[in-house]
Amino acid sequence: MIDLELKKVSKKYRITREAETRPSFLRKLVSLRKRKEDFWALNDVSFSVQRAEALGIIGHNGAGKSTILKLLSRITTPSAGEIMINGRLSALIEVGSGFHPELTGRENIYLNGSILGMLRREITKKLDSIVEFAELRQFIDTPVKRYSSGMYVRLGFSIAAHLDPDILLLDEVLDVGDAAFQRKCIERILELKRTGTTIVFISHDLRAVEKLCDRVILMKNGRVERDGDPGETIAYYQSLSQLLPGEERPSANQVSSQKALVTSLAFLDESGKANLSFETGRPMRAVLNYEVHEKLSDVIFEVQFHSSEGRLCSFFSSETLPERIDLEPGTGVLEFDCSSVGLAPGVYFLDAGIRDRTAAFGINIDWRHRCVAIRVDYDRELRDTFYMPYICRHTPPGVPGGETEKGLMFANIE
Repeated sequence: MIDLELKKVSKKYRITREAETRPSFLRKLVSLRKRKEDFWALNDVSFSVQRAEALGIIGHNGAGKSTILKLLSRITTPSAGEIMINGRLSALIEVGSGFHPELTGRENIYLNGSILGMLRREITKKLDSIVEFAELRQFIDTPVKRYSSGMYVRLGFSIAAHLDPDILLLDEVLDVGDAAFQRKCIERILELKRTGTTIVFISHDLRAVEKLCDRVILMKNGRVERDGDPGETIAYYQSLSQLLPGEERPSANQVSSQKALVTSLAFLDESGKANLSFETGRPMRAVLNYEVHEKLSDVIFEVQFHSSEGRLCSFFSSETLPERIDLEPGTGVLEFDCSSVGLAPGVYFLDAGIRDRTAAFGINIDWRHRCVAIRVDYDRELRDTFYMPYICRHTPPGVPGGETEKGLMFANIE
C-alpha cells in the first residue's frame, strides 16, 4: 500500500536579481526596476513511499530536500504536479519549535504536543514517558528559558518521539544532545518503524540515513539523481566531490572577483577513499582543487567547519605554510592533512575559499558557502565539546620513578 506519492511535482519561486555594487543614488534607481527570475526548487519529481517504509533523502544544500518536506507537510503548495498522502501525517522540521521561554517544561509539553497534532488527553497519558525519555524529571517545572541548549533539544525531540502518526517527516532532527542521547533517538525512530510508521528522513547524517532507511533518494539541482539501495546511493553521493553549480552562497560582504575559483572540495579517510563520515580522533584529509584565471600574489586558502547552528568550530588555513603562495594561471591542488579529528560528534557544514592576504576581511577572491556537509561520529566516550588526544601513564606508590617529577602541591583545606 502506498502512503506517499509525488507525481511530476515541480515548485517554482520568483527571485529578485540584486543589482551589482554601484553608487548609492544609482542603486536606488536600479532598485525600482529589479529583474525577477523564475527559480525551480523542484523540477518534475516523482516517487512513492510504501506503508511502513523508511525513505531517506540526501543531497547538497539547495538540492531540493527541504522543499519536498515543506510540500509534504503542506507548508507550501506545488506549482505543478500531484501529491497523494494516505494517513495521519506529522512533521518534525525543527526540534523545539513552538516552545515558549516563560513556560515550564511541563507546560511546553502540552503546548508543543498540541502544535504537533496531539490531543490533550493523549499528552497527559504520555507525560511521564516524555519526561523520562528527555531525562529532565528534576527540571520539568522550571521555565525552559533556564534550560541549557542540550536540555531544550532533548525535551523537543522527546515530545516528537511520542507522536503516533501514520507518516512521520523528519528533517535534520538527530543532531541533538550528546552521543548517548543520539543513540536513544535512533532507537526510538527504529521502534516507530517496527510498529509500521512510514518515515521520510532528510539529513546530512549519512550514517544515520544508512542505518534507519530502507531506500535512499539523492537529489541534485531539484531533480532525483538516484533512487535505490541506501549503501549504493550513499557511496555514489560520497564519490561526488565536485562542487555543484550554484552551491556557493556568498554573503553580502563576500565579493568574488573570479580571478580564481575553488572547483572542488573532497574529504578522504585514512585509507585514501572519498568519504563524508569520520570519527573523532581518527585521521582526515581535505583536498581542495582550484583554477586560476589571472596571476595572483600572496593568497591564502581556507576550509572552515561550521556547526548546524552556524558557529565556526574549526578551520584549515594555508597561512601556516612558511612560504607565501603566488599563483600563475592554471589548475592546482591544496591538501590539508589532519592526523586526529578533534571535532565533537555532529554534522558540520563546510566553507572553502581563496582570499588575498592584504585585502580587507570579507573581500575574497572566491568563497564557497556551505558547499559540503560531513558527519563526525565517535569511536570512544566523548563528554565535552572537542577531543584532545592523550596518553595516560600511571606509576603507583612504591614503584621506582614515582617521585621523579614534582608539581604544584595541594594542601587540605578545612
